[in-house]
Amino acid sequence: MKVRAHVFISGRVQGVFFRYATLEEAKARGVCGWVRNLPDKRVEAVFEGEKEAVEEMIAFCHRGPPAAKVTKVEVHWEEYKGEFKDFYIRY
Repeated sequence: MKVRAHVFISGRVQGVFFRYATLEEAKARGVCGWVRNLPDKRVEAVFEGEKEAVEEMIAFCHRGPPAAKVTKVEVHWEEYKGEFKDFYIRY
């Protein structure tokens, strides 16, 4: 089953390669969508794909790359749209 999750990650998540690690994890799982830094120091991401793969991405967001210190992950489940063909970093 295909799903979509809109995620906001708080903590020490900028300047620690969070976006690049998310990109690599998503591509490895066949998840589409995007990730970006927000001005308030959070990271925002949208994941679309098979439910299990999207849940794995959310689990990754709770850990992040080695230098990250995640304090909060907000997940908003949305209707699957299938609008992405790949995963990318938004600027």
